Amino acid sequence: MNADTNFDGLEVGFDVPALPGMDAADIQTPCLVLDLDALERNIAKMGKLVKEMGVRHRVHGKMHKSVDVAKLQERLGDSCGVCCQKVSEAEVFARGGIKDILVSNQVRDAAKIDRLARLPKLGARTIVCVDDIDNVADLSAAAQKHGTQIECLVEIDCGAGRCGVTTTEAVVAIAKAIDAAEGLKFSGIQAYQGAMQHLDKYEDRKAKIEIAVAQVADAVEGLKADGLDCDIVGGGGTGSYYFEGTSGVYNELQCGSYAFMDADYGRIHDKDGKRIDQGEWENALFILTSVMSHAKPDKAICDAGLKAQSVDSGLPFIYGRDDVEYIKCSDEHGVISDPNGVLKINEKLKLVPGHCDPTCNVHDWYVGVRGGKVECLWPVSARGKAY
Repeated sequence: MNADTNFDGLEVGFDVPALPGMDAADIQTPCLVLDLDALERNIAKMGKLVKEMGVRHRVHGKMHKSVDVAKLQERLGDSCGVCCQKVSEAEVFARGGIKDILVSNQVRDAAKIDRLARLPKLGARTIVCVDDIDNVADLSAAAQKHGTQIECLVEIDCGAGRCGVTTTEAVVAIAKAIDAAEGLKFSGIQAYQGAMQHLDKYEDRKAKIEIAVAQVADAVEGLKADGLDCDIVGGGGTGSYYFEGTSGVYNELQCGSYAFMDADYGRIHDKDGKRIDQGEWENALFILTSVMSHAKPDKAICDAGLKAQSVDSGLPFIYGRDDVEYIKCSDEHGVISDPNGVLKINEKLKLVPGHCDPTCNVHDWYVGVRGGKVECLWPVSARGKAY
């Protein structure tokens, strides 16, 4: 929702955590807050880096699940489109006006394939990943049924150990089947090395991605030998984009978390051994929380517990404070160590979540703040779109 949206009838504290124009001090908690200045700097910086590397950036929509953030990434970062992981998620972005969408996952269920084949009717270039030749006929039938075109990338397992084929021969066989199928178009390769993104050391990440680059380069050459060119050779994340972007093999990056920067990603080191949230990227996403109890002199309780965040990648840290520490959480409570008893009832704290993607998916709204005022209220557009 932007400044032109009609907010009539929305009640702060019931429908929404805040409204544009409010003082930031009056935002209801717990909620997601975006530091708009930091967010815009992150997006513009990545856009500049990608341009200098001579590649494209297809931003990962699964991270923020927000049409508004995706459009900001188009405007400030010159992104070429979005990645999604699910068809329903992709449909939200297509309905929101995003024109180039990759479902960077396999789609096998008949009902989901049918919805995928209808996405181009919403005006969006539609791309999907394939790692099984048996998937090709089903995708082709759905595209022909709806009179649309589905573009396909063959997915390579380049180290993540999840989806994808592992040999050039398999890549070529699937690509040739796609190229021959009515309603489909072979568009290239998906090769995201997800297993190494959070390795702390720069050199460890570099070693892993060098293996992936060699594997992908071999597949590209194998495809060329059969007369198949790749419009997209996609992959790369916040922890590795500089490797893929300068490889001479990849031409499209798929970074997501750089824009918000969570605690887990922030811990990894750049080439100089420095944490990437201490120079490369800024923390722009926070869970705003309030102190609700201080019955114990050395312990404060806040209102952001498990239902306000995901802790699969660790607990959040309290932004800008080294005198207090978030140490534990249950459903509705966060426990904060406060050895000197400095926190006050109703004092607000900004938590940097351990993992931004699943944290964003448990909230309805982003509250955009600039200069101490609420500037915008954006829905988490694709929240819960997991099918």
